[in-house]
Amino acid sequence: MQIWPAIDLRGGNCVRLRQGDYGRETVFDTDPVSVARQFAEAGAGHLHLVDLDGAREGRVVNGEVIAEVVRAVPMVCELGGGIRDEDSIRQLLELGLSRLVIGTRALKDSEWFAAMCHAFPGKLVLGLDARGGRVATDGWLETSDRSACEIAVELSQLPMAAIIYTDIATDGMMAGPNVAEMQQMQAAVDLPVVASGGVTTVSDVIQLAAIPMAGAIIGRALYEGKITIEEAIAASN
Repeated sequence: MQIWPAIDLRGGNCVRLRQGDYGRETVFDTDPVSVARQFAEAGAGHLHLVDLDGAREGRVVNGEVIAEVVRAVPMVCELGGGIRDEDSIRQLLELGLSRLVIGTRALKDSEWFAAMCHAFPGKLVLGLDARGGRVATDGWLETSDRSACEIAVELSQLPMAAIIYTDIATDGMMAGPNVAEMQQMQAAVDLPVVASGGVTTVSDVIQLAAIPMAGAIIGRALYEGKITIEEAIAASN
């Protein structure tokens, strides 16, 4: 199982939100490039970047910082947040990002997302964020009445790289992931599914690896010292 340490960007800083609430932000570092280098030096081969400003505004906002991070580390880097048109996809891939996470636009315009998956095969990731199993969009500001598993199955035949499934209720709360929901999602589709939300301890990583999930995104727990990159990687094997 791949371990994806997370860097969430807001105003150029490395931050974390609790349950996707922009009013509950903690700034962990003002130098995201330095944070990325620390993750790489600890042995991480993957990096999950989120443009929180972009998720809200519907366009990439922290592009310069993202480019600096990608140039600085020899990691497989993916980005989510505000990627909603073909030009943005092309430009971001040209920066050296390995794959891009599409959430809101994919859910609101499945025909467009299908076209983009075929135009950029293996480069796009479907970002499914859910509250109580129901999908949320627009930087988690809106919740639909559709189940995440239902949408995942509908789109699973597209040539995408993976699905990232985030349980908003657990995200940033460091109370453990929703293992049952993650297991249900991975069982529903043949695509790799990356678990996101609440991954805090070595035990959490072991549980997700046993499903097995394709990957796990870890954020706040790394910044607050609840788990290290080295421990997470060891527990994932």
